[in-house]
Amino acid sequence: MSYDPSGGLTGWDLTGFHEGHDTECWRRLGAQEMSVEDSERGPIFGTRFSVWAPNAQAVRLVGDFNYWNGEGSYMHLVPGSGVWALFVEGASTGSLYKFEVLGIDGVWRLKADPMARFAEAAPHTASIVYESQYKWGDDDWMWYRGQKAMHAEPMSVYEVHIGSWRKGLTYLELANELVEYCGWQGYTHVEFMPVAQHPFEGSWGYHVTGYFAPMSKFGSPDEFRHLVDKLHQAGIGVIVDWVPGHFATDPWALQRFDGTALYEHEDPKLGWHPDWGSYIFNFGRNEVKSFLISNAYYWLEEYHIDGLRVDGVASMLYLDYSREAGQWVPNKYGGNENLEAVELLQRTNSHAYGREPGSVMVAEESTSWPGVTQSTDYGGLGFGFKWNMGWMNDSLRYMGREPVYRQFHHHEMTFSMAYAYSENFILPISHDEVVHGKGSMFERAPQDEWRKFGTLRAFYAFMWAHPGKKLLFMGTEFGQRREFSESRSIDWWQSAEWGHRGLQRLIKDLNAIYKEHPALWKRDTDPSGFSWIDADDRGGNIFSWLRYDGDGQMIACIINFSSEPRPDHQIGLPTEGVWKEILNTDAEVYDGTGLIGNLGQVIAHPVPSHGYKASASVTIPPLGAVWLRLEPELDEEQAIEPEKATRAVRAAAKVASPHTATADQAVTGPTQPRRAKPAEAPSRTGAEPKQPAVAEAASGAEAETASTTSLASSESPESPGSPDSPDSPGSPDSPESPSSPTSPDLPRSG
Repeated sequence: MSYDPSGGLTGWDLTGFHEGHDTECWRRLGAQEMSVEDSERGPIFGTRFSVWAPNAQAVRLVGDFNYWNGEGSYMHLVPGSGVWALFVEGASTGSLYKFEVLGIDGVWRLKADPMARFAEAAPHTASIVYESQYKWGDDDWMWYRGQKAMHAEPMSVYEVHIGSWRKGLTYLELANELVEYCGWQGYTHVEFMPVAQHPFEGSWGYHVTGYFAPMSKFGSPDEFRHLVDKLHQAGIGVIVDWVPGHFATDPWALQRFDGTALYEHEDPKLGWHPDWGSYIFNFGRNEVKSFLISNAYYWLEEYHIDGLRVDGVASMLYLDYSREAGQWVPNKYGGNENLEAVELLQRTNSHAYGREPGSVMVAEESTSWPGVTQSTDYGGLGFGFKWNMGWMNDSLRYMGREPVYRQFHHHEMTFSMAYAYSENFILPISHDEVVHGKGSMFERAPQDEWRKFGTLRAFYAFMWAHPGKKLLFMGTEFGQRREFSESRSIDWWQSAEWGHRGLQRLIKDLNAIYKEHPALWKRDTDPSGFSWIDADDRGGNIFSWLRYDGDGQMIACIINFSSEPRPDHQIGLPTEGVWKEILNTDAEVYDGTGLIGNLGQVIAHPVPSHGYKASASVTIPPLGAVWLRLEPELDEEQAIEPEKATRAVRAAAKVASPHTATADQAVTGPTQPRRAKPAEAPSRTGAEPKQPAVAEAASGAEAETASTTSLASSESPESPGSPDSPDSPGSPDSPESPSSPTSPDLPRSG
């Protein structure tokens, strides 16, 4: 043998890794296909294997290429690095391997590669050599993404557990079915619960064993890339849950990797998570920093992921999280803040935003830690968004109350506006809210089926009109009756039944109307985008407010959480004129009565009310919502040139708006560089990139969501299951769908 047995790896290559500055350590460690120069035979193709195990006495490589016998495959210690390496001629993509590590305690341990980019599906645990051959087709998407400031863009996120969205589907099958469904529903993003390798399905992916390997149960890494690519080509972004706070206890994975606490803390007060029964990373160790920051960037760079939702941020930030006095170790200042975790999160976010234009970093942070979405330049954690757990808890608590008692808890729906602009928020109805005995969204809503569906329709309209981006867990879009379980598919057959079908259609139209109206999203992080009409109608269980886009568009949102209709309800409005009804959740197409509405519009007259100079009488359905948009009134000249009327209405609305701040003054979160346009580099076609195709949303959604029987035409497009629309994913035949329950003419409270 006349070549370097370590495959050319040197201590100099690993300097950044040891200093905590390596953000791409997957390019150096793990299994790397390569050629080495042999002085006698010339270039020799094979794979270099390397692993960090500084306290090991010896490391052997075993795999299918040496019949799982490591006696002749001792790895070489790279001087001064704590890394062991070995080049194996002929080993290539598809080769199985593991490391046999002789710990400082004299015990041999069989370990999977921490840097493996592919792994065997459970119950097998071997790592697999893998080099991607994928050719991406999303250049246009990646460029347009880089031009956006996501705080001022629409975001409607569909949260998906890949293993149970429809049981048994592979990445390639999901690239057809999931993409078609999300496009039909109109979501802007999909968020996957953790896709990194995990052996226990019941953990939903939050107990990770292979941080650099997508779940092999559903296909290869390139097949996962294909799924992401197809979502991008359909105009849908991809967010992935990332779990840097703790890791699984499986003995063949990270725990006590070289016989010592290598990735975790030795002290269980710092290294053990009492709630989740898992190890906590040693965030202060440089090599662990390099490992985790590299892992975050790996998903963004190698898989074109558009953002990471960081799980359990609160558990990382506090040293005393879920610990009693005496069970935790204070920081160097005597406080309970985990300063090392803070630094890790800041550096991770800085790298993400600095190197991946248009990406989003989202924190699941359940406390009042300040500056979660503030730039790291000003001492913040540097996230782009934070889940609004306070809004979620308060609003679900309110929704679950009997209508007659809601008047005593009115503040649960208004309090969120007291802090709505303290962070950049996402409003989450996530998997955590429909498991562990909490009940499904359908089960949470009180009373009979008619009122349950009415409540859910009103709640989702409230959510989509409220400042903040939106997130909805799979199955809740059609009101699945059972809680989420990873052991079965969601109950697709219910989406063809009365009530469920209408709710699913409502989410589709909410997404369409939301995306079409900048007033509903452009100023989510700016107080000038919102003003109350009436926040204090507790006796009526009614909430009403206005949304503004800063360019003259205004939308009035009125939600009634009472079981009584509210005819001729007086609301104040900023300007007189025609306000078009663009949403009524009682429309027949949503399985409402179709009888209670405003015949498509209301007229605001110059009669002051609620602090505004005009007012209108609005009919609000029971357990329902109405959205109104200021419309132009056309005179003869404007009828010929309607754009003049539109400009006039926007100008009048801009004057009537109580706020004048510009969108640029909104909370923006971390600043980002702009991605180079694809045309500036050789493109796939050589043509100027075009706007990426977005799955077609229902055009003229306003007409489809008419509030009365006369406007909700029988020709409206049907929900999935009809021949004229994409089918819901198939499922075993279900019983005959029940007919619509007869709703009372005048529903009573309670």
